[in-house]
This record gives sequence, structure tokens and C-alpha cells, in this order.
Amino acid sequence: MAAKRVTLADVARKAGLSPAAASMILNGRPDTRLSVDAHERVHAAADELGYRPNVAARSLRTDRTLTIGFISDVVATTRFASGLIKGALEAAEKAGHVVLVLETGGEPARETVAIEAVLDRQVDGIIFATMRARELFVPELPASTRAVMLNATNAHHPTSVLPDEEHGGREAVRLLAEAGHTDGIVLIGQNDRVEQNQFRSETVARRIFGVRDEIAARGLAFDSEESCWEWEPSFGYEITAGLLDRGTRVKALLCMNDRLAFGAYQALAERGLRVPDDVSVVSFDNDELAAYLRPGLTTIGLPHEEMGRRAVELLLREGDLDDAATHHLVPMPVIVRGSIAPPQRLAPAHD
Repeated sequence: MAAKRVTLADVARKAGLSPAAASMILNGRPDTRLSVDAHERVHAAADELGYRPNVAARSLRTDRTLTIGFISDVVATTRFASGLIKGALEAAEKAGHVVLVLETGGEPARETVAIEAVLDRQVDGIIFATMRARELFVPELPASTRAVMLNATNAHHPTSVLPDEEHGGREAVRLLAEAGHTDGIVLIGQNDRVEQNQFRSETVARRIFGVRDEIAARGLAFDSEESCWEWEPSFGYEITAGLLDRGTRVKALLCMNDRLAFGAYQALAERGLRVPDDVSVVSFDNDELAAYLRPGLTTIGLPHEEMGRRAVELLLREGDLDDAATHHLVPMPVIVRGSIAPPQRLAPAHD
């Protein structure tokens, strides 16, 4: 037979106080006006009896369940963006909340079911997260439901947490420029002219803007811009191999993500070129594979854990969430490894 649940009244009785006094102490009220001895007796009684607060009863009194809904497309089931959840869990635990994680696979029907599930459990708010930053459709929510977009944007829920892609783009250019690269720089993964009528996400557009604006500000230019819609290793390989096979003199590659850079590494190695001695490479995201490449890939990282923490903090902040209705940009860290070096200079010809 299951043991009877220890109640607040049991704790109060053992401590020799009223349930109201014991409740104030256990809830951390700073203005109880009760003695230090009373506080110590209540906590000692709670520890001895194994008391656990009745969350359901407390939620009825406070209109809070200390639970956050975390609804994502494939964040939980892919390793790449798992830092979003890790950061959210850490911040929620610090705030005394638990996180209910639901995965939808990006399917609208499953998104509706997930939202209904968290609303049925009366969560204190919902974080909507996506693995790849994008505009996210969200079904209509009750007016009282707080919502924050994580790595996503939505016109009806304007409070969002995003990586500072523009600054990240500038940092990638800075790394090459400060290493002395002024020519022979190739952009892998994007070409404005080829992609003129194609839509990229708002965050990708910011990354590209930062790259281009910084290139122009430093008086530099790309020798070639190679477009591909899918930023996967096979395309990085094919583009780089094609450039080299056509005799293009490449001194530095700025790849739009680490997976493209991974493919570029393979093409360079096959043609006897070394990173960074012959060709420098910089990219974005700090995917796990970036650290495994040899030499390690210098990249502008996605600050997923900090973004997850920031989303929880915004969701739980006091006051109207509309006061925070803006894009909250989290700086992208520069991860310096070994893929950038000063360009080799051709020796002058001798008579």
C-alpha cells in the first residue's frame, strides 16, 4: 500500500506552527516576520517528513504551473540544434520551472496537437523553436498565452530570439582580411544575381548582408560567387572542384556553412592543396564536424545554448510580453581553429 502523501499541515504540526506560517516559509516569502528559529523548524520538519509541495494545488492558488511548453520541429531529435533545448532547460531549472518538450517534425497537424497538449496542461508560456532559422507559422493561441519564438520569427508573436547573423557575417570577412587576404577570395553558397528571385530566410539574409557590407567596407571583392540552394557537403565539394579544375586561383574560401566547407576540404585535398597553407577557409555554424576536420575549421558559431536561456528568461520576465516584442539578437562567437593563414605570395620572377 502506498504511503500517505505528506501534507503542508503535517509539516506545520511537527514544527509547531500554523499551516499559513509554514506555507509562507516554504514559499520563501521575505516578509514573514517569523523568527529564525521558526524558519529552521519548518525546514527541518519538511526534510524529516520528506515533504514535497503539491504543484497542482499551488497552481490553483497562484495561477501558475511552473511549467513551460517547448514546441519544436526537429530540434529535439537532431544533434545540431540540441543546444537550444539545453540552454532552455538550464534557465528553466534556475527559475524553478520544468519544460515540457514536444516535437512536431514541422507537420502542421502535429503542431496543432502539440499546442493543445501544452495548453491542456496550463503551461505558463510556450517557446516555439526551429532547427533552421525561419519564419514559422503558429496556429492561433488564446490571448492570455505568452509565446516566444526561438531561432524563428512570427508576425503575430513578435518576441523572438535569434543569432546576430549580420555581425557574424562581418566577423568572417574580418578574419580573412586581418590575415592579409585581399584577392582570390571566393564565396561558396550564395550569389545575388543567380538567386535574385529566390527566398532565403530572414536570418540567412542578415548573414549575407553582413558579409557583403563588410567586404565593401574594406574595399575588397569576391573573385567568384558560387550559388547552391542546399548547403550540403556534396555541393561544397562539387563547387570547389569545379573552380580548381577550371584553373581559378583560389586563396580563400568563405563558405556559408560548415557542411559546405567540409566538402570544400575534400576537393582541396584531392588536388594536393593544403588548408591553410595554400587555401584559407572560414565558415559558419560551428557544427560538430568543424572540430573534427584537420586542420580544425575556423567558424562563426551559432550560440544555441545562450539563445535557449534567453528565450526562457524573456518568457518568464515580469510584465507584459509585448514590452519585449522585438528581435533579441545573441552574438555569434568566433571559433578560431587552424584553417586561416596569411596568403602565400608568389616569388618575383628573376632574369
